[in-house]
Amino acid sequence: MSAELVEFIARHGRIFALTGAGLSTASGIPDYRDEQGNWKARKPMDYRDFVARHEARQRYWSRSSIGWPRFRRAVPNRAHRALAAFENLDLLAATVTQNVDGLQQRAGSRRVIELHGGLDRVECLQCAATSARETLQRRLLDANPELAQLSARMAPDGDAELDAFDAGEMRIPACRDCGGILKPAVVFFGEAVPARRVEAAFAALREARAVLVLGSSLMVYSGFRFVREAARLGKPIAVVNRGRTRADEFVDLKLEADCGEVLSAALECLDTGEVRSA
Repeated sequence: MSAELVEFIARHGRIFALTGAGLSTASGIPDYRDEQGNWKARKPMDYRDFVARHEARQRYWSRSSIGWPRFRRAVPNRAHRALAAFENLDLLAATVTQNVDGLQQRAGSRRVIELHGGLDRVECLQCAATSARETLQRRLLDANPELAQLSARMAPDGDAELDAFDAGEMRIPACRDCGGILKPAVVFFGEAVPARRVEAAFAALREARAVLVLGSSLMVYSGFRFVREAARLGKPIAVVNRGRTRADEFVDLKLEADCGEVLSAALECLDTGEVRSA
């Protein structure tokens, strides 16, 4: 399988990489969907619900308080490291990630567009002030010390399957600058991706010669739009993902395999001089 990917890279050169949750599962961060593209469990937090309902924010922050410590301890895996190495070899035009874990940057990649933001930051919905998620974690536990005694199974994006805590008792700190509502600096489901990020991603796509999708079913439109545009422009498309994707009809190469295994093997070919940028 890696030979097919090496051939794809060799033929087309500079790649627009689009990554999803499947890239980070080997780092211990669960993904949302099964191999058929269906939800594995409950849907994640909806933006309108979070903004409109205090009870929704209580549920979110109670679970996040438990899930965050394990999420922040995740480290880049061999797929992240291989992508960073591809960038160093000037084989990537950019990496557009739908993930919010920051692992691609920590692996050494510099040309990364965080399509859905980053969970390591918090923003105020009223005054737009930003702060570190770790700072809020301390405030959450100070206000709700009982949470420090709880544990739960980890869910995607720093969430947790918390059943032993009454979220209605959750006390949520407000913005220190204006008293407004705090929200993780990520794009929730039902929320629009900031226009500047979308424009930057489309600009990178136009500069690229081909598209490589890694670990994403593309069921969410925010990522799927780039593959659809690549198909319209006639750019070759390769996908490495276990199970079906929304873009299967557009792809020139589909590998149902582990991202880390395939990328690492392809990188080994690069290191031995078997492929050069087109």
